[in-house]
Amino acid sequence: MPAPPESEAELFERARGLAGRSLGEVSAELGIACPDTLKRAKGFVGMLLERALGATAGSKDVPDFPDLGVELKSLPVDREGKPRESTFVCTMPLSDVAEMQWLGSRVQRKLARVLFVPVEATPEVAIAARRIGGPILWTASAEEEAALRRDWDELAGLVGAGHVESVTAHLGEYLQVRPKAAHSRVRTLAPGGDDGLVSVNPKGFYLRTKFTAAIVARALR
Repeated sequence: MPAPPESEAELFERARGLAGRSLGEVSAELGIACPDTLKRAKGFVGMLLERALGATAGSKDVPDFPDLGVELKSLPVDREGKPRESTFVCTMPLSDVAEMQWLGSRVQRKLARVLFVPVEATPEVAIAARRIGGPILWTASAEEEAALRRDWDELAGLVGAGHVESVTAHLGEYLQVRPKAAHSRVRTLAPGGDDGLVSVNPKGFYLRTKFTAAIVARALR
């Protein structure tokens, strides 16, 4: 595994060096087995990119490149380069969200500076043959951050007020909340109920595809 990059420029050059290469090539170079399916290896692509680029955060609640303040997000895209699915941002701290503000929240910290790396995700292409695309180093514009903040305020506000069960993936213009657990039996506590708490599935914040699609389209202009 390479040493952590010492600057954004070095990180970006490393990511550019992966562009056009297949997942099979990169995994073989790093001595990592490339799975035949992602059904039981959903985090494989992200893990492979982290290893290849020298990310050090692991499971810590900090950006993937802590010294640079940069978060890494892989973007599964179709043949036209359009994102195929929403992008996971972070888990939702259900028990503490009522006391949080947008500034300093997990979402705001994770999205402060992001390296998006598109990866081919066409189902008929074998995992090992899928290609890595050109990286995008992104910071939200004032308009984008305002929109994300509005969504966060709405979604976090509902949960904090005890209405977690009414928060569905249909809410939010660009930021949405969806279940985030291995299976439905996983439970955690959130505000609500007669005793002030209710047992629910863990939740996560996700970026909608129309948001990431706009980022990709702007980068290609």
